[in-house]
Amino acid sequence: MGRLQDDIKQTQPFASISVEVHLNMVRTVDAVERRFVDLLRVSSLSSTQYNVLRILRGAGEDGLHTMQIAERMITRDPDITRLLDRLEKRELISRCRVSHDRRCVKAHITPAGLGLLAELEEPLMALHRETFKHMSDESLQTLNTLLEELRGPLA
Repeated sequence: MGRLQDDIKQTQPFASISVEVHLNMVRTVDAVERRFVDLLRVSSLSSTQYNVLRILRGAGEDGLHTMQIAERMITRDPDITRLLDRLEKRELISRCRVSHDRRCVKAHITPAGLGLLAELEEPLMALHRETFKHMSDESLQTLNTLLEELRGPLA
């Protein structure tokens, strides 16, 4: 992979640097995400399902309300209920109604969900190391700072 213009075989200059940056980010995210999705596919998990499991693991024994999970998602999923349905069907999470408000549902990660995350931990760490091995820690920190700067006003 080289310059975006060469990669996509574009002979004309981009309309602006912001257009080029946007397309470059989309192309880069696709390349990184594709490897991540391929690794998760072995466990029959989507990246959003994996994200929910990580969120619930971090919540501990208290679990989280459905809306709290939605707020913490890396990428937005408009149908969090169906996402949780699929995880519950696989017995990776459990859900229960809150006694003082029957409209509220709390989700908890199950031992099976914790086990699946444990199985994925080292392969995912290896994937991250491989993906970014050509970049220094300083470059990664700079990239991280720039991404946060970009996302700030958009959030």
